[in-house]
Amino acid sequence: MSVPRKIYMDHTAGKPIDSRVLEAMLSYMKFFYGNPFSIHSFGEEPRKALDEARIKIAELINAERKESIIFTSGATESNNLAIKGVANRNADRGKHIITSSIEHMSVLNPCKFLKTKGFNVTFLPVDSYGVISLESLERELKDDTILVSVQYANGEIGTIQPIKEISEIVHRKNAYLHVDATAANGLIPIDVRKDGIDLLTLSSNDMYGPKGVGALYIREGVRIEPILHGGGQERGLRSGTENVPGIVGFGKAAEIAKKEMREESERLSRLRDKLIRGLLESVPYSFLNGHPTMRLPDNAAVRFSFIEGESILLSLDMMGVAASSGSACTAKTLEPSHVLMATGLKHEEAHGSVLFTLGRQNTEEEVDYVISIMPDIVKRLRAISPLTPKELMSNV
Repeated sequence: MSVPRKIYMDHTAGKPIDSRVLEAMLSYMKFFYGNPFSIHSFGEEPRKALDEARIKIAELINAERKESIIFTSGATESNNLAIKGVANRNADRGKHIITSSIEHMSVLNPCKFLKTKGFNVTFLPVDSYGVISLESLERELKDDTILVSVQYANGEIGTIQPIKEISEIVHRKNAYLHVDATAANGLIPIDVRKDGIDLLTLSSNDMYGPKGVGALYIREGVRIEPILHGGGQERGLRSGTENVPGIVGFGKAAEIAKKEMREESERLSRLRDKLIRGLLESVPYSFLNGHPTMRLPDNAAVRFSFIEGESILLSLDMMGVAASSGSACTAKTLEPSHVLMATGLKHEEAHGSVLFTLGRQNTEEEVDYVISIMPDIVKRLRAISPLTPKELMSNV
């Protein structure tokens, strides 16, 4: 089978901007360039655009009001604002924070930073599927726990957490619940009121909006302190002139996601299941990472025994396919994914993992193509791998 075209299956690292989003942004680059903080007429249209985008994003997650949405430069800043902001503002109540061992680095590193400032941080373990133990969470909650930060779903293995149950446990101790929804927003329904979420991190690019824009939902009544100080934009919680074109695009992306999410997620789930099934059935000694059913509709995370994931990625790239070995934020290190290690995998198992994340432009033909080329790629790499057992060399 010939390469149909360049095939992009690395959507967890970055999604292309939807053409409808780009079109919505253009006017705010060309014509409506005023500062939304200005009181003259040039600031009126940008100010109105910010309000409209805020409404669209609030509607996507069923927030109580548009003012609950604070715009940031992206998910990393939103996570930092949520964690450091709650910690600094509520230190008089307690200095204990709980998170999971498989969070994104933009959650783990702020928590580690706070440890150097006198806070106590508990990193909850997960099971082999990447699900946190509700019993462990309940056991670790103390009277001085002020914040629990748990991701809605993991971008590397696709596992979705039981957020509503987590929320009920957390609120029994009067702590706040922060949820990093970067990997899940726009793919699965998120209802902050139904799930009992106090703070929620959102990312524009992860729902086909522009890069460099994010948001933090803050439930009314949550005590939080800014980490950026300046002119007092975004209710004083995130100073700095707002990125109006980016925010307009973010709002349009949220509007599209709300309208098309159900149909698109069903389509992606079918492609995901076909890809997973095809790889596991055609390649011996291959295994699924993450939960088999409670997983994101776009995520096909598979590990192949006896070979390195990086070698597979290079081979796939030569065949026109872009995939990844995990989070793009940790791809520069030679260490195995902390997420995979936390699920109990050995180093060599984690190193053999490949992550395919599907998107709007992917087709069934492309899935069939990947399934068709993977057996030969794996067989060739196993034939030259020192990890392949001798007794398997004849039929690798």
